[in-house]
Amino acid sequence: MTWRIRPATADDAELATIAALVNAVAPERPTSVEEIRWGDATYPGGRRYVAESGGRIVGHVSVGRIYMYPEAYERLWLGIEVEPAFRRRGIGAALLHAASGHARGQGKTGLEADVSEAQADGLAFLGNRGFVETERTKSVRLDLAGLAPPTIDPPSGIEIVTLAARPELLPGVHAVAQLAFPDVPHAGTPIAAGDLDEFRARDVERPGIPADAFQVAIIASTGVVVGYANMQMIPGRAAAWHDMTAVHPDHRGRGIASALKRATIAWAIRAGLDALETGNDVANGPMRAVNARLGYRPMPDEISLRGPLSGGIMGT
Repeated sequence: MTWRIRPATADDAELATIAALVNAVAPERPTSVEEIRWGDATYPGGRRYVAESGGRIVGHVSVGRIYMYPEAYERLWLGIEVEPAFRRRGIGAALLHAASGHARGQGKTGLEADVSEAQADGLAFLGNRGFVETERTKSVRLDLAGLAPPTIDPPSGIEIVTLAARPELLPGVHAVAQLAFPDVPHAGTPIAAGDLDEFRARDVERPGIPADAFQVAIIASTGVVVGYANMQMIPGRAAAWHDMTAVHPDHRGRGIASALKRATIAWAIRAGLDALETGNDVANGPMRAVNARLGYRPMPDEISLRGPLSGGIMGT
């Protein structure tokens, strides 16, 4: 059976086909046309390629900036999917080669990818091409069926409000993010919140991040922001990811993070969601303990890998 690799188009129908392929092959990280278009507009310079066989798209690769790193970061993000029936025919290697060529043209030295430990084929494919595990995220899920909204019960002197109700708090939220992001356990270069405009685009106005679910912890007497928690809806499901839960370093250990999590859970239950999912690095003991106390249960780990650019010859 013959196949070919070509650049993907920005046509709505093709983007919908790509999204359907990603969602079928890697259901743990689903996407949508809206999300793809948001990424292209907010972080231009990425590239997608597709593998076609018999006039049908059977494989896909995307490569582009890692959102939590500055543009000058030495590696690009890699997402690669091939239908199971078309694996072990050189399609994945050709897609990786195409992505590597784009990265090399951008002056990059390597690639990074996240793969669920449940994706044995994907881990083996990347491992055979020099990718190594750099960190591991313990993924967890809270099923909401039958749960009553929890009491938020913030610590004394702390009030929980929403960003939708208090949009003027955004600069204070960003200030907390700037302090909290570098503290997140992470292999190699610490992640960064970016400037206010980038933070707003990525963590506030991104598709699927509901403003009325964006919880903000403030000092009740002064209105100073000391923490926040936001969520992102999971495409195609009545569920959401916890995007970030952050507390100012001077106010940690008081129960603010737990109160913010309870506020997001209460919102999700009232919104009719089925589940909430999240994950934390194995070294992030405090937040993992918060999730365990709130009833989150383990899912397959998410494994972060780094690898070299492919130097192989693209097949046909």
